[in-house]
Amino acid sequence: MTKYYEVNYLAKGKKNRAVVKAINKIEALNIAKAQIGGTILKINETSVPVEDRVKEITKYIGESYFKRKIKPENLISSIRQLAVMANAGIPIHDSIKEVVKSATDKQVKEMFSKIDEELNAGHSLTEAISKFRTEVGDVTVAMIELGENTGNMAESLQKLANILEEMLENKRKFKKAMRYPITVMIAIAIAFTIMMVYVVPKFKEIFDKFHSELPLPTKILLAMESAVNNYGLFLLGAIFGIIFYIKFMYKTSPSFRYSFDKHILKVYLIGNIIYYSNLSRFMMIFTELIRAGIPVVEALDTAVITTENEYLKEKLSSVKVSVERGVNLTESFRETGLFEGMLIQMIKAGEQGGALDQMLDKVAEYYNIKFQDLIDNISSYIEPIMLGFIAGMVLLLALGIFMPMWDMAQTVKHG
Repeated sequence: MTKYYEVNYLAKGKKNRAVVKAINKIEALNIAKAQIGGTILKINETSVPVEDRVKEITKYIGESYFKRKIKPENLISSIRQLAVMANAGIPIHDSIKEVVKSATDKQVKEMFSKIDEELNAGHSLTEAISKFRTEVGDVTVAMIELGENTGNMAESLQKLANILEEMLENKRKFKKAMRYPITVMIAIAIAFTIMMVYVVPKFKEIFDKFHSELPLPTKILLAMESAVNNYGLFLLGAIFGIIFYIKFMYKTSPSFRYSFDKHILKVYLIGNIIYYSNLSRFMMIFTELIRAGIPVVEALDTAVITTENEYLKEKLSSVKVSVERGVNLTESFRETGLFEGMLIQMIKAGEQGGALDQMLDKVAEYYNIKFQDLIDNISSYIEPIMLGFIAGMVLLLALGIFMPMWDMAQTVKHG
């Protein structure tokens, strides 16, 4: 993780300051001595300079909102094409040249053209495609590396295409499942806004004429009405600003990303979706690597890279450390606290019985089933929250409007 350090130094009898980027204080000191010269007086970690932060924001906006991304469907199609040609015995270099010729997607064509140049320069396919990790994903890099290590590129590419198709299908199913609750929430938001802008102000005028003490629900409702009508645009801007800030910090700050990833696992439903999807992907890749005869430590190292959640990645990385210390795989997994007792017993049975890959495959299947169940039934999990939210809003509106109306009616009746 790169940090910024402020260096105070003495040169030509004058005190000066400079900012250097380094991984730690010792490296910052060495960089300062090499680049600045003079006598180093003090060196301390500092915040990111404004100009660098502006560059980061500009880069983030460009990559997130203006840079065209490779469509997953086109990437999968190209990988399947490579798998077919590799299975036919065509050298991977010639296969990539053919993909470049036949690709209709501009981004795919450009990427594979650059990969072809990297291969011509003497780099391996793993090294070449690693430079496009953002575009193709960690899973693609891991499976390409597996193909090169085992010498069976055709099978690895075929499995990669299947994995990417499954991930794409899961994403489509998630979007489809979320369509209904999102539509309902948008409708509720529109209805609430109309009530706050047009309906509640009419009742506010009536309440003001009587100058009576208003009940708590009415005070809350009028406060919300005042906020929407007086500060609505500011509130909307603040919401978008917060979302942008979170996404930007998640992209650029490792410490923020780790903290966010750790806490989001505790959020209802979302945490489980992230947990099961990451564990399913990790175990699936790890199983394939073990089945291919890759040493456990190397397999763990590669499989961990495919984990997107930083907190889970740290936990799973500790498995490799434990195995290197001589701890068996079962105990190493147990120490993470991520795996259920039943799954630990399955891994233990596989490790002791010489059928580790088969048991790991069962564990991967278990996580995949749990993940699929969440995606398939996501609407039923969200509906109670939606109903509770709708009931709360209706109750607030009803009590906020009708309680003072009832009090006024009683006052007129007895007056």
